[in-house]
Amino acid sequence: MSALSNRNFDRRTALRAALGLAAAGGLAACGGNNGRGGGSGSGTNLVQMFHAYGEAGTEQAIKRYAKAYKEANVTTQWITSADFESKLFSALLTDNAPDLFEFHPQIQMVKSGQVADLTDIIDPVKDDFNPADIKSHTVDGKIYGVRMIDDPQFFFYRKSMLEKAKVDVPTTFDELMEAADKLTTGKVKGLYMGNDLHSVNDTLIWSSGAQHLDEKNQIAYHTDGVVEGLKKMRTLFTSGNLLLGAPTESWDPSSFNQGLCAIQFCGMWAMPAIQDALGDDWGVFPFPKVTDSGKASVYNGGWSMFVNAKGKNVDAAKEYVKWLWIDQKEYQEDWATSYGFHIPPRTSIAETATKLKSGNAAEGVRLFNEFGHFDNIGWTQAMRTAFEDVFANSVRKNMDPEKALDRCDTAVNRELKKLFG
Repeated sequence: MSALSNRNFDRRTALRAALGLAAAGGLAACGGNNGRGGGSGSGTNLVQMFHAYGEAGTEQAIKRYAKAYKEANVTTQWITSADFESKLFSALLTDNAPDLFEFHPQIQMVKSGQVADLTDIIDPVKDDFNPADIKSHTVDGKIYGVRMIDDPQFFFYRKSMLEKAKVDVPTTFDELMEAADKLTTGKVKGLYMGNDLHSVNDTLIWSSGAQHLDEKNQIAYHTDGVVEGLKKMRTLFTSGNLLLGAPTESWDPSSFNQGLCAIQFCGMWAMPAIQDALGDDWGVFPFPKVTDSGKASVYNGGWSMFVNAKGKNVDAAKEYVKWLWIDQKEYQEDWATSYGFHIPPRTSIAETATKLKSGNAAEGVRLFNEFGHFDNIGWTQAMRTAFEDVFANSVRKNMDPEKALDRCDTAVNRELKKLFG
């Protein structure tokens, strides 16, 4: 879900960063007693932690769901500051740790014993979840975390600007670069992909015909196609056609809505805000293929609910997760479609979500189904940071991409050895 507020940072990168820090030495030391009482039934107190979503009504919705639950007293910590991740993982080291919290699937949380095995509550309805969501939360056959929303990300474009410049919707990265050049006029830049470009790191790999890791958890991103993609990104970065230094990061559609760019990389969550600002003068397309052997790609972000395995009320927390994120389909659809647009991870809910059945929302669902890629649970924050350094060095600083990738390989292999031997 987006955060259409003034927090000028890349939430998903920042949130993952905390896990890298915590896994380096903190999570395994978490205390088990949260000091808030135990037992079962209505006397049980549970605390859930969420980051502050920017869309109006989200905080009220989460608290409304919690209030409707009668088997425990559920309170919500709604973290409004930009450092949700540091507050979360600092809290997990204390006696005041939340019983459940939202985050992204990361194998360090499983390896450190931080998150509870939820297989028993998910298994009966597993076939109703998007299989990729199940896979991205599974380690050694056990499922950790329940997906709450899927957040596909793609390019948004202004129809009128492309028509005026006589530009077709790009289907290759070369065409995207050409479009950015033709669409750059005066105060309008052709393309915006975030101030640091990190929002497109993953899609560049996929659209170059590669993967982060292979099925044996070995490096799969260091290919000729990715090298070619990095060189093209360097050309684009130095072209003068990219919006850099935008007032908000790319998860926020403000730059697009205000006409600072003709094309912006953003998420499906922004569709209602864009519709309100621009009417029907916009469309979406996937990150185009970078090489002849590549294929267009769509990054599927999203958020998942985890149970703190080191908390005192693990069973009660699991029951609440089951009640809200498995049993209460009405709340699940409300969460996915009433506060920005997201795709429900439950097939049965996605099929009946009327708000996603027409227009650009339906097109977003189609792109998600045809081109979507999900997080690899084995791709850790340290690995992500190492590949971000590849972008910083080869795209922003003009280092030879092969040398930049070699550096990345060293860091990634070090992490892989820690995790998998």
